[in-house]
Amino acid sequence: MNDRITILDLKAMKRRCEKIVMLTAYDYPSARLVEAAGVPLILVGDSLGMVVLGYDSTIPVTMDEMLHHVKAVVRGTTRAHIVADMPFMSYQAGPAEALPNAGRMLKEGGAQSVKLEGGIRIAETVRALVESGIPVMGHLGLTPQSVNQLGGYRVQGKTPAAAVRLLNDAVALQEAGAYAVVLESVPVPVAQAITEKIDVPTIGIGAGPACDGQVQVFHDLLGLFTAFVPKHAKRYAEAGQAITEAVCAYVDDVRAGRFPTERESHLANVPRTANSTNGADVILSETTH
Repeated sequence: MNDRITILDLKAMKRRCEKIVMLTAYDYPSARLVEAAGVPLILVGDSLGMVVLGYDSTIPVTMDEMLHHVKAVVRGTTRAHIVADMPFMSYQAGPAEALPNAGRMLKEGGAQSVKLEGGIRIAETVRALVESGIPVMGHLGLTPQSVNQLGGYRVQGKTPAAAVRLLNDAVALQEAGAYAVVLESVPVPVAQAITEKIDVPTIGIGAGPACDGQVQVFHDLLGLFTAFVPKHAKRYAEAGQAITEAVCAYVDDVRAGRFPTERESHLANVPRTANSTNGADVILSETTH
């Protein structure tokens, strides 16, 4: 029996005006921790390219890399709805390419839905996926896979014309069957207008409090990624600093001979010979008789 959160549950949360919490996770232990905290919606984002794999953007991330991490997150959860990001060039060429790749995310990865970046231009692809039984979350505003075209990581929808385009994109995604739309780095009034216009949930990241839910990157939230801190991120812990301090303490203990102690060692009552003076004598005694 599947007890995971469904897209119907998420839509119902919008109708009840219940804020939706979404967070990324990229491996088994982080997924377990995130779900244990009560997060109902987990995104295996292609942001793993930067915060886990060390790339300078999301663009190099491959299908195989995404599937590897999606599988780990699914294994670490039982209740949360798992959204798999479709990596760059796994769907942009149209439905014929998108269908088998998105199918792999559900069939092999075990995800419950996929996320695609873009609006009107990918509406046909979204419709094809939904009609094939693959739930789709949209993504508008700052779309990291288009960072080269956008000229960098810039706020989107700042002009009236750009705001109207975003609103039209959101409507097109809803009409194509998307069950939710991420709004990234969008001015608050624009995000609010979109949220009020469409019936499916909006999930904001740098789009203000009017969205139906919020998503953050696990590593930003916990201070694990320090190359830069996005404006939209709030540090809830400095886990990176705590980890570094813990490892430094371990290094010091090993070098000073304080670790391991008897508590961390396996002790056994090995009989010693009458003239044995150390552990090596005991081993030699046992192997020569």
